[in-house]
Amino acid sequence: QLHVVESGGGLVQPGGSLRLSCEAPGFTLDAYATGWFRQAPGKEREEVACISLGGRATEYPGSVAGRFTISMSNTKNAVYLEMNNMKPTDTAVYYCAVRTGRCSGDVTDFGSWGQGIQVTVSS
Repeated sequence: QLHVVESGGGLVQPGGSLRLSCEAPGFTLDAYATGWFRQAPGKEREEVACISLGGRATEYPGSVAGRFTISMSNTKNAVYLEMNNMKPTDTAVYYCAVRTGRCSGDVTDFGSWGQGIQVTVSS
């Protein structure tokens, strides 16, 4: 199983910004599709963004398009989730996950997950 690590979470005020990082100490991220997911208390885990292998394409399956941006740095072997104009409804544990092949909106298609990081949007 591939190991990924999330960082950059924390507390932010409504309307603020936060950047999450996903790093892969033991493999090259651009050889996989990488997704960012979130799970709020009492809700199912949902995908918020995905970037294809090589960073060729991005997808935003939910309602965050225009506020969230996923990107990849080959030099740093990292995938980022830039979150702007944040809302209290963005509060959740955010997860990074990877899979071979294309991006997918199905949580079960991703086999390797990070431990998750808390993001709280509150004044």
